[in-house]
Order: sequence, then structure tokens, then C-alpha cells
Amino acid sequence: MTNQDTEKDQPPSSLLNKIKRFFTIKPSSLDDVSVLLEDALSARLIDKEAQFIAERAIRLGDTTVKAIMVPRVEMVTLAPDEDPMSMINRIIDSGHSRYPVLGPAKNEVQGILLAKDLLPIINKDLEDLSLNDLIRDIKVVPESKKADSLLEEFKKDRSHMAIVMDEYGTISGLVTIEDILEELVGEIEDEHDFDDEDLIQVSEHEYIADATLELSEFENKFNKKFNGMDAETLAGLFINKLGFLPKVGDKIELDDMILAVTAADKRKIKKIGITIKTNL
Repeated sequence: MTNQDTEKDQPPSSLLNKIKRFFTIKPSSLDDVSVLLEDALSARLIDKEAQFIAERAIRLGDTTVKAIMVPRVEMVTLAPDEDPMSMINRIIDSGHSRYPVLGPAKNEVQGILLAKDLLPIINKDLEDLSLNDLIRDIKVVPESKKADSLLEEFKKDRSHMAIVMDEYGTISGLVTIEDILEELVGEIEDEHDFDDEDLIQVSEHEYIADATLELSEFENKFNKKFNGMDAETLAGLFINKLGFLPKVGDKIELDDMILAVTAADKRKIKKIGITIKTNL
């Protein structure tokens, strides 16, 4: 191999300098990042997958936890004084590994329960079960916190979940380390992701439903009847009532319940939160 051939295989020194600077100096704009990564891709310093992750890693610095959190209506929470068997059944049904524990006062966060901490006592007398003996501290962060900053905190203290509060001190959702990592590498599916769970009860008066839930199943579950309704699914019912394709946050009322869109894209509704009103 000649020196000339060797030089052909090497990226220009100016590009190498740019790549080195990329990892030590924050670019002035996302456009600079994209151009730099395109140069690196052309020079075969990185592949397409690395380019994808690098661009998303930089954008993570402009992403707030509010944009990626699980909204309040989709949270599966526990109360310190609830019936142990009811609590355990909900944990089994939902299949999560971590559960925020909320106190009796509004927006009171007491801690977090790891499902694995129940294993040593699962065969003992549950009447003596006290969540206060099992819960751990949980991080509480504002909606405005940047996702990359929270990821660093998760890594530093080896935690995996944080409760998200709005500016008024109201619980608005939760965010996990998985939510942040999915911003980097795309959706992560694990053994606890159930595609066939169309309706999940997350608390005594709250449910989260897949928008494709058959309307007949919804009627049977909640003892409703929508005669003459031109819809076959819960999404169809929502659109029929609202009159247009809804976005996240849009709500309708059906007798003693409130339905709210919690997940959607430009083409369809994905998830609908159901809250049973108790003040009637």
C-alpha cells in the first residue's frame, strides 16, 4: 500500500479537528451539529446509527421532562393505607416494577415502592403489611427540568424514576430513566409491555384505555349504552362527541365520567384516560 493510498483512507485533518472539538465544545446550534455529523458520516468516522443517537443526544439538552413524562392520569400509584390484597392485585395487573406512593393530602408524595421489595413478605400475613416500612425516597423534579440533566442525576444516584410537579406544586406526571433513553434510541420494549391490555385500572376511580377499545366492551364495563352512535371504538365515540380529531388534553364528559386524550399523533388517538367523578 502506498502512502498516497493510506492518505486517501484518512479523513482530512480539518475534519478530525472538528470531530475532536465536537466532543469538547458545545456547538452553537443544532444545525452545526447536523452538519458536523454529516461530515463525520461521509468520512466514515461514524455510521448511520451513531449519527442518529448523537443528534438525539444533543437535542436531549433542549427537551424538558414535561415533553416525555407519563401523564398523571396514566400513573399507577399506591396509597399507604390501602388494602394489601387490592394493592398486590393492581401491581400484578399493571406489571410495573416501581410504584409512586401518594399520601392522603393532595399532591403529597411519600416515596416509591419497588415491587421486588414485596417478594420476601408475599407469603406472610398481609394484615401486618405496612408500606411505610418498604417505601424508599423518590426524586421530585419540575416540569421545566431538562432531560439530559435528569439523566445525569439518575446515573449519579442510581435512581430510575422521578415525580414531575408543575409550577403550582401539582403532580403532573412521572418520568423514568427508560423514558429518557427512548428519546435517544427509540422505543424500548420489555417483558412488561402488554399490547393486548386495552383497559387498565390505575386507581379506584381512574382507568387508561387503548383508543381501539371496542365500544361494546366499554359499554359493558361501565354499564353505558350509546344507542345510534356511529362509532365502533372508544376513539370513534370521542371523535363523534367532539366533532373533530382531538389532540392530547382534549376532554369530553359522559354522565359520571370524564374522558381525556393522553396520547395521540397527527393521525389518530392512541390512549384515553377515564376518570369516574365521585362528587355527584
